[in-house]
Amino acid sequence: MLIDSHCHLDAPEFDADRDQVWRRAQTAGVQKVVVPAVEASNFQTVRDLARQHDGVYYALGIHPLYVPRAQPSDLRLLEETVQQALEDSCFVGIGEIGLDFFVPELCTPEMRERQLAFYEQQLKLAVRYNLPVILHVRRSVDVITKHLRQHPTLRGIAHAFNGSQQQAEILLDLGFKLGFGGAMTFERAKQIRRLASDLPLTVIVLETDAPDIPPAWLGKAGEEDDSPLARRNEPAHLARMAQVLAELRGVPLENITQQTGNNALEVLPRLAQ
Repeated sequence: MLIDSHCHLDAPEFDADRDQVWRRAQTAGVQKVVVPAVEASNFQTVRDLARQHDGVYYALGIHPLYVPRAQPSDLRLLEETVQQALEDSCFVGIGEIGLDFFVPELCTPEMRERQLAFYEQQLKLAVRYNLPVILHVRRSVDVITKHLRQHPTLRGIAHAFNGSQQQAEILLDLGFKLGFGGAMTFERAKQIRRLASDLPLTVIVLETDAPDIPPAWLGKAGEEDDSPLARRNEPAHLARMAQVLAELRGVPLENITQQTGNNALEVLPRLAQ
């Protein structure tokens, strides 16, 4: 089963043709997609999107990039919304949450502390309701794992993983899967491609992060058409990303789609509903 474990289908980039985008994905073989929320203002948006499209699921959380404008009341709203969503078969977990130590504005002592506070509260929320987490781990894997160790029952996905072999092994020991997508398609992404090739296939999930992290071939397409639409990533590209992973590992495509799909269902159990 081909599953896009991370896609922001609710993003404004899809406002003009969202239905067509999802139809193209289904035509390409994508059977399920997970749309994580990023802030309180789009909790309802991702819920509505899942209700309107078969095969679309959602997670609820406050993304670290949105922490600067988040309020403590947003955490209360998040828990209330999670409580309401527990009976919703399209709801899969807490996300997108985590830490971002790449964006300079988020790396001041004050913002790092603020990010940590929101991250820790959302981890506790996931533990409280026995839900998996979808983690944003950009330049922050060591701190992310330090806090995960304090909640040993937690499981989930380290989205868009771009860490070291050692960091990968720590996350795997904690019971997490690792998300690979567009970045893996670039030949110059040596470390990511090495991990995608060498890690056990049982720990990998596929993702697009659309409309972000476009694959290599969209850059080439942009040489002829530099419009935003030509360069926009979308879930239909997951099929070709799966082919890249199959080539990197030297295994049939069917092995990749079946195992990565099973991995996503394992780590996000409600996705199997």
